[in-house]
Amino acid sequence: MSLLLPHPPLFAIACALAWAGLPAQAQQIHVSPAAEVLEGTPLQLRLSELPANAAIRIVSSRLARGTGENGPRQAEAVFRSDAQGRIDLASQAPESGSYSGADVRGLFWSMHSVKPSSALPPLDPEQAGEIWLQAYAGEQLLTQKKLQLRPVAAEVQVRLVEEFAGARYAVGPGKHKRGALIVLGGSEGGSIAARSSAPLLASQGYAVLGLPYYSPPSWGPEGMKPAELPSLPKAFANIELSRLQQARDWLTRQPEVDASRIGVYGVSKGAEFALAAAARMDWIKAVVAIVPSDVIWEGWGMGAAGPDQTSSFAWQGKPLPWQPYKGMDEESAGFTTGQPVHIRRPLEQGRAAYPERLAAARIPVENFRGALLLVSGSDDQMWDSAGMARNIEASRKAKGLSTINLIYEGAGHGLSGRGWSPTTGYNNGPMKMGGSPAVDAAAQADAWPRTLQFLQEQLGR
Repeated sequence: MSLLLPHPPLFAIACALAWAGLPAQAQQIHVSPAAEVLEGTPLQLRLSELPANAAIRIVSSRLARGTGENGPRQAEAVFRSDAQGRIDLASQAPESGSYSGADVRGLFWSMHSVKPSSALPPLDPEQAGEIWLQAYAGEQLLTQKKLQLRPVAAEVQVRLVEEFAGARYAVGPGKHKRGALIVLGGSEGGSIAARSSAPLLASQGYAVLGLPYYSPPSWGPEGMKPAELPSLPKAFANIELSRLQQARDWLTRQPEVDASRIGVYGVSKGAEFALAAAARMDWIKAVVAIVPSDVIWEGWGMGAAGPDQTSSFAWQGKPLPWQPYKGMDEESAGFTTGQPVHIRRPLEQGRAAYPERLAAARIPVENFRGALLLVSGSDDQMWDSAGMARNIEASRKAKGLSTINLIYEGAGHGLSGRGWSPTTGYNNGPMKMGGSPAVDAAAQADAWPRTLQFLQEQLGR
């Protein structure tokens, strides 16, 4: 058998370059523990075999989906390689770029929307979490690597639940009994929380039911869009807490669920829902409340009664006492005028204007005897989640109950992520969530492993 060898002169040149340590293919991007991991897994990123003491531009690219800003996103930063031609993103700050300071996650959270271009790497729209890293010396591409931050473990099965509109049930393999979670999204409504959070939490070993409970019409460039789940309430008014009891009953019929280990994971209005339910349902073993409320707020939405006429939640068919807003119409006018909208303002004005309503509207969190984890940001512009988290902790402490209360200074309302996805769009548009991209991402990256530790301690796997 004969072998076809490269052209002799070219082959000799290639060998000479290899011995000189200069070939383009020698440069490498090292990712540990692996280039394909579950979203939220801490990564280490290093580059080697680069030109020594050189300015190296690193570009990250991904496709954003389901964020309101769909399409490609990119970040870039310029680093200086050391005398051995190495860069370590965990310990080195960039000389310039999309972020500052040493931060291994910087090229992930600092991405901004960019126009589609032939210069982009081959991003696969079918691969959620696919990210490309490319290293350049000037305009020369030195090396590139594809990463995959998987939103769900490969072995997790996700299925629709016919009993609850838009609900998803996610669980890993095996019939062994395991702890379970019910996921409650916020005022965005629809199934987005069920679709995103349930599979990710199931990937940590739990049986998870993502439970939509409200589905309003939405607005897009072409005007109002119909509700995603038309059988659910279109207004956030008198949402019945007993829906959670129905969800629990369904979970207990699943062969892999340990009925003695069921918790609730709620975000924003979903945290309000979770806490109000936990104060009344003794089967709830643990609650994770992301950017929570200490009171039941006034209801709102299409078809709801006028201002201060209805509650957000009901229990056994009766509206729960609520805290009214003050100045919501004036604040919401910014959606039309383009002025910044800080929903926190009419809520704080309502507390100040109607202090006599607070006692009745307060969620009696001291009635919940289970474990509680709170996550909030001091610059939350949707509502004062940090102040309300302190109130919740104080109410429970007065009854001898402990609370894990994580308050992140300078962070906003967007704290349900893992710290590895773009946070740059949280304050785009009129409605402001508060915080800043860097602070929000750092808070997410700190809160996520603490959340997993809390769930492991309380619900096991």
